[in-house]
Amino acid sequence: MTDTTTQTGQMSGQLAGTVLFYGKPEPLSVENHGALGVEPTQRPFDFVAKSHIVPLTVTEFAPAALTYPVIFVGEQRQPVAVMGLRPDQNLFVADGLFKAEAYIPAYVRRYPFVFANDEAQQRLILCIDRDAPFVKEGGVQPLFENGQPSAFTQQAMDFCNSFEQERLRTESFVNLLKEHDLFETRTATFTPRDATGQPAGEAQKIAEYFAVSEDKMRALPAEKLAELRDNGALGQIYAHLTSLLGWDRLVALTFAQAAAEPAAANA
Repeated sequence: MTDTTTQTGQMSGQLAGTVLFYGKPEPLSVENHGALGVEPTQRPFDFVAKSHIVPLTVTEFAPAALTYPVIFVGEQRQPVAVMGLRPDQNLFVADGLFKAEAYIPAYVRRYPFVFANDEAQQRLILCIDRDAPFVKEGGVQPLFENGQPSAFTQQAMDFCNSFEQERLRTESFVNLLKEHDLFETRTATFTPRDATGQPAGEAQKIAEYFAVSEDKMRALPAEKLAELRDNGALGQIYAHLTSLLGWDRLVALTFAQAAAEPAAANA
């Protein structure tokens, strides 16, 4: 298992790459962050409001499927929850809060903490996003107490540890789908309809993504299906497939939001 720690000196390696939502992640240390704390806020999820997709781990497919389409994107086939039809739109976050019925992904719940790779030391280091508006000098919930990580920080590290294990499990799940050649490209479309529900125009493409192919699933040998069933992958696949019915919900929410915006502007 990879070592994890809060940083107490200088990091040997450099933070590599960028991470969604994190503007200025820094290795957490008592020297640099000993006076910081987290302030309560009435808008804890403002940072998600302009993101239409959020990464998921495989064990989240079932709860997320009740709210969002769960799809795969990019060369790595990253599983994500779709929360809007435009890159700057999140239909489930308003006034800094998720709607009551919406599942909140672990990727969001770990913020403002995140692990970064210290490649030189081959370990993970807990970082905090200094751009997070609720991380402040003298914050109510201190990050350190008596020179040591507070109980709050320790809980954050434990959560990030669990998230890292789920991330690795998700990579294994995606690799299994690749090995069985189960992915296909799909297109989500919307057909305009009139007041009577009849088609009133050509179908419009709203998204292109990767999904598990039901035809390829049916073509698998019985022993391969049994393998997917026994290792729990089959249940996650069906949760993903069921979630794709949620595209219609996103379209309906998009129209409802568009109709509400002029009314709000005229109020």
